[in-house]
Amino acid sequence: MDRGTVGSANRGRLRVEVREEGPWVVVALAGELDHHTAELLREPLDSKLDAGRDRIVLDCSELEFCDSTGLNVLLGARLRAEAAGGGIHLAAMQPVVSRVFEITGADAVFQVHSTLADALNG
Repeated sequence: MDRGTVGSANRGRLRVEVREEGPWVVVALAGELDHHTAELLREPLDSKLDAGRDRIVLDCSELEFCDSTGLNVLLGARLRAEAAGGGIHLAAMQPVVSRVFEITGADAVFQVHSTLADALNG
């Protein structure tokens, strides 16, 4: 697989790393995705979608928190990706983050994988 880090950003409580793996864009999140940090994720998602890269996997293995603002960023990106024929996949969510998706029903609109490897091979 082609593994190259495309970029990374860190805003205190959230670290976002973007890399390409074959046809996928992998966005690794670590920390807290909330109204203070959501723009740090929105920017690379918009950039990749604007560039026609519409197959995106979010590696949530180190994501510790997600509020409604973060969820809205993901939902907006999902709509854009699907309109372009792609999709947003979520991988390796911790239970506390997974619970937010279950409570809101968002887990029904995303493809959720137990591991990053499952998402990339699925």
